[in-house]
Amino acid sequence: MITAFVLVRATAEHIPETAQAIADLDGVGEVYSCAGDVDLIAVVRVREHEQLADVIAGRLSKVAGVRRTDTHIAFRSYSRRDVEEGFDLGQP
Repeated sequence: MITAFVLVRATAEHIPETAQAIADLDGVGEVYSCAGDVDLIAVVRVREHEQLADVIAGRLSKVAGVRRTDTHIAFRSYSRRDVEEGFDLGQP
């Protein structure tokens, strides 16, 4: 599974509608509204890299209210357990 985080700048007056339209797209797992430099963060999960172009460039970036996107592809996932095991020295 390939995971990408898409930072979305949207028109301010349409953020809720834009977020819902993005969330409704196949391949989009979650959409978060947030404070800071971006308005929304969409989590995209696909099986093949080629599908990223379809989901992000082909559909997400064309949703009404989307002004700009910036995509970050994840290489590896870490959970709290993974981090704790990485620091485990094997002591009981």
